[in-house]
Parts: sequence; C-alpha cells; structure tokens
Amino acid sequence: MADLLDSYTPTAGAAATPTDAGRAAAAPPAPAAHHSLRAAWEAVRAGGWRLATLPLLAVALCVAVVLATAIGAVAISPLHTAAILLNQTRLFHFAPSWPQSDEIILLQLRLPRVAGAALVGAALGVSGALFQGLLRNPLADPLLLGSSAGAALGATLSFLLPAAFTAEFLGFSLVTVAAFAGALLAVALVYRLATRRGQTPVVTLLLAGVAITSILAAVQTLLVTLNDRLALRITSLYLWNAGGVAVRDWAQVQVVLALVLAGVAGALYFARALDAFALGEGMAAHLGVRVERAKLAIVAVASLLVAAAVSISGLVSFVGLVSPHFARLLLGPRNRLLVPATALLGALFVVLADLLARTLAAPAELPLDVITALVGAPFFLSLLRYAGQRYRW
Repeated sequence: MADLLDSYTPTAGAAATPTDAGRAAAAPPAPAAHHSLRAAWEAVRAGGWRLATLPLLAVALCVAVVLATAIGAVAISPLHTAAILLNQTRLFHFAPSWPQSDEIILLQLRLPRVAGAALVGAALGVSGALFQGLLRNPLADPLLLGSSAGAALGATLSFLLPAAFTAEFLGFSLVTVAAFAGALLAVALVYRLATRRGQTPVVTLLLAGVAITSILAAVQTLLVTLNDRLALRITSLYLWNAGGVAVRDWAQVQVVLALVLAGVAGALYFARALDAFALGEGMAAHLGVRVERAKLAIVAVASLLVAAAVSISGLVSFVGLVSPHFARLLLGPRNRLLVPATALLGALFVVLADLLARTLAAPAELPLDVITALVGAPFFLSLLRYAGQRYRW
C-alpha cells in the first residue's frame, strides 16, 4: 500500500511522478491556446474592419460630392457647400451666410452633374461585379457583351437624324435614348445567339459578345466613313464615345436613379446565386439555384445598369473592372457585401474622375474616359502587383 501511495505522492528530491508527467504533458498546449486566442482576436478585428468599410466608403463619397460640387469656375467654400447640401436634407438648418447665387449654382447646375456621375459609377461598378461573378472571369467588364458597341451604334444612328439634339423623351435627347436602346438590344442579341436548347454556356456567351462587338463596331465605322452628315458631326460623335457626364437637370437624375436603384436591388437579390456560381454551375444547381433563369436575370440586371450609365455618360472604361477587384480586396468574395461596396467605390471613382476632367484643363473639359483610363489602369496594375495572396476570387 505504501508503495502505491509513493507512486502518486511526490517526495523531496524524487523523480517526476506520473502526476507531474501528466502536468508536463498538459503544459505544451498553452502556446497553441494563446495562438488560437490571437487568431480569434485577429478575426474579430478583420470582421470589424469589414463592418466599418461600407460606412467609411459612404463618408468618402459624401466628401467627394462636396468637393466636386464646390470646385468650379465660381469658387465656393466647401464649408458653405456642405451646409447648403445638409440643409436640403431637412435634418439640419444652417443660417445662410453665403450669396443666394452660390446656392443656385450648386443646386441647379453642379449638383445634378455630380449626382449623375455618382450614378454612372455605381451602375458600372455593380454591373462589373455581376458580370465577373456570373462569367467567373476576373477580366470581365460591363462593356464586354456588346453593350458598348450597341450604345455607340445607337448614338451614331441618332446622329443621322436632323432632330438628334432637339427631340426629347422624358427630358433626354434622342442620342441618349438611342444609346440606351442600342445597349440593351446588343446584349439581348448576344444572349440569344449564345443560347442553344435552353442552355447558355459561359464560354459561348463571351465569344458571342466579342463577335457582336466587332460587327457593331465595324458597322459604326462604315456609317461614319460613308455618310456625309456624320462626317460633319464627327467631333460630337467622338466626344460622346470618349465619355462625359451629360446631365442637365434633376428630371434626368430621377429617371437614372430609379433605374440604378432597381438594378442594385436586383443585384442584391441574386447575391446568393452569384456566390453559388463561384463553385460552378453544377454545384449551384445542387444548392437549389435555377441556373439558366438566374443567368438570364443577372445578365438582364447588369445590362440595365450598363445601359443607364452609358446613356448619360458615353463609354467609360475601367470603372466596372477596378471597383469589383478593389472591393474584393477589402471585403472578400461574398456578393452580399461586394455589391454595395462596388456601388460606393464606383460612384467615388467617377465623381473624382469627373472633377479632374472638369478642372485639369479648365476652361476646356477632358473626356471622362481619358481620366478613368489614365487613373484606373495604373491603379489596377498596382492592385494586381501588391495584392499577392490576399486576393480571393
């Protein structure tokens, strides 16, 4: 009995007992537990950053809108600009300490254009996220499926008509309406040609988009070359193709706002289907997604957003390519967060680009597409260069 007690009771100078050995064996997991706690804390911090990203982007967009509205031929204090804009919300009431003319310039001349630029950026950003998610291609662009060539051809055809700049529909010129219709019809044609027996393979959709884009661009070139009326308006047509926010009043902003809100709501609705498409169409079907219907609906929503954007801005590149990639670096691949983030990033990008287009060569105005390409392309390359393994598709 004494021997048994000795085996479990430590004595002075004795060797380690089984109890001691058990404690020694239990000691090593302590660093692992500490590592797990640290990893959990880092995950919480990362999650907190992701939760804060959308509000921070919204604040950055508001600051950009104030700056873009304040800067112009008539300099207006950013503080006065912020006060005027906050007064319009009916939540604040700052006593006017600025000339009435400043308020008219801001609200009737500058703010509609800045709002239009934000809507263009949001539409192109969200449509880029939709096309990249659907096509499972990081190089997919909102203008890939023929919408750019269709809009350009529609605008070119409208320039043939004598009433190109005088006829209006819901406050929009004939050029704007023709570009909107051309973008939608081109995507519809691409989708129809890519569909066989109720199936629309992604590869076929991409190839059909490339082919139709080339055909429509060739038709546009023929019209410009062979028609004398277009030769006289070649400068106007070139400037439209080069991009520029063309918003004159709030009526136009309201129409585009309704289209963009509908498109963003549709994108949020199909966020789960886009997450499933990342696993492949077969797995998406196993998860309960009605694959072909979802593809058709996503293409329709994205095309509506692109058409709404190009109708008031012409062709603007890199917005729908850069914004989704940057949003993925910030928030990861989940489309429920990706859609609002790309909307905010796209709006911020175009508002600042439009500000640069208006001010860099004032009183002349640079094409918007020039600014987005010169800024967006190097920025996109830097993202690819420095993102490394943080990027997740």
